[in-house]
Amino acid sequence: MPRLLIPVHDSPSSYRLLEHFLTKLTWFREPVEIHLLTVQPSLHGDVGMFINAEQIRNFHQEEGLKVLVPFLAQLDAAGVDYEYHIGVGNPAEIIDRYAREKACDEIVMGTSGRGPIATLFMGSVPAQVLQLTSLPVLLIK
Repeated sequence: MPRLLIPVHDSPSSYRLLEHFLTKLTWFREPVEIHLLTVQPSLHGDVGMFINAEQIRNFHQEEGLKVLVPFLAQLDAAGVDYEYHIGVGNPAEIIDRYAREKACDEIVMGTSGRGPIATLFMGSVPAQVLQLTSLPVLLIK
């Protein structure tokens, strides 16, 4: 059974990614194991002085679930089985780590959705993932 990691975030490109991917599930000869992942940014600064680690963890979980809910609904409506994960940190590094930890065969992700100037100055997560991972990456625009 092929294992696929599908990183998503709250953007039009992620919504298009999942819609497109669901139409292509028939490409696979056998059922696929889908791991849906969203990555939350780390809280910086002295936030730990004001709230404890459990509150920070809960915050990341709540924010991650807010992002995932529409994607989970899409997968449920399509009758597709999945596992979901919420990571915290640098998106490209977390995507690569989860793909290895879950023994995924491929990463399926959308393009960043940024314009060319923003990408030039800030880079793109897909480009960083391509540099980090040894797995095949399917980019869907």
